[in-house]
Amino acid sequence: MMLHHDSDPAMFRDLCREVAGVLAPSGIVNAEREAELLIAAVSGRSLGDLQLDQLLGRSIAADDCRRIRLATARRARREPLQHITGTAPFMDFELAVGPGVFVPRPETELLVAFATGELADATGTVIDIGAGSGTVAIGIARACPNVEVVALEASPLAWPWLRRNVRELAPNVDTRFGDWVQQVPEGPLAAICSNPPYVPSTAIPQDPEVRCFDPEMALYSGADGLDEIRRIAAVAAAQLRSDGFVVVEHTEDQGEAIRACFSGAGLKRATTISDLTDRPRLTVAWQG
Repeated sequence: MMLHHDSDPAMFRDLCREVAGVLAPSGIVNAEREAELLIAAVSGRSLGDLQLDQLLGRSIAADDCRRIRLATARRARREPLQHITGTAPFMDFELAVGPGVFVPRPETELLVAFATGELADATGTVIDIGAGSGTVAIGIARACPNVEVVALEASPLAWPWLRRNVRELAPNVDTRFGDWVQQVPEGPLAAICSNPPYVPSTAIPQDPEVRCFDPEMALYSGADGLDEIRRIAAVAAAQLRSDGFVVVEHTEDQGEAIRACFSGAGLKRATTISDLTDRPRLTVAWQG
C-alpha cells in the first residue's frame, strides 16, 4: 500500500488502516494494533483521545500525519518503535532510548517489583549490574528512597543513555562505568539485581528488532547464556550481607541451571519465580 501525501490530514481509523497496510507486509504481527500504538506514540496522544476525536469527527492534523507516515516507513524496516519515538515506557516513568542501548521490556517490571517488595523497609546498598538505560536502578531508586542504588554499565554506547535517564529520573543513583566486577562498591550489599545478557551465543533471535537493533553485549553470554550469571553468583556469594539477596532475569528454560549455579556458589534458598503468564523468568537466592 502506498502512503498518502505527507500533507494530508486523516481520520484516526483511516490512518490506522493506512499504517497497518504498510506494516503488515514487513512481517509485523498484529499490524492493526501496532498501527494504533505507533500513531499514539508519535502524535503524543492516548488511544482514548484519538478514539474520541474519531467519534467527534475530528481529523488528525496534517503535521502529525506527516510525522506518523515517516515513522511508519521506519517501522516497516523493523526499527523498534522505541527508537523511532526515542522513549520506552516502564512502570510509572519513561526512559530515553535509542541506538546502542537495550530496549526495556515489560517483563523486567517483575524483577523491579520483586526487588522493591523485598527492599521496602531496607537500608544499605543495592547494585544493578548491566544497567543499560537505567530501567532497574531507576525503578528501585524511585520506589525505595532509603537504599543507595549503584548502576554499573560497561558499554560506551549505553552509558550516555544511562547517565541521561538517571539525571532526569533518579539523580541520587550512583552510576559507574567499566567492567562491573571492578566497580562493585566495597562492603556488604543489601541486594544485587540484574537483567543480564543471557542468550546463548548460537541462539540468534528471530525478531529483526532484537537481532538487528539490540546491542550484542546486552544479549549474548557464552555457549549456554550463563557466563555473566556465573560471575554475578560469585560476587553475590562474596559480598551480600547476611540477609542480602541476588535476583536475575532469564529465559523460561534457564531457571534450573541458574538455581544450581547459585547453590553451587554457596547461596541459599535459590528459587525461580514465574511472571503473570506463568513463565519462569526470575531466579532469586539469599546469602543466609
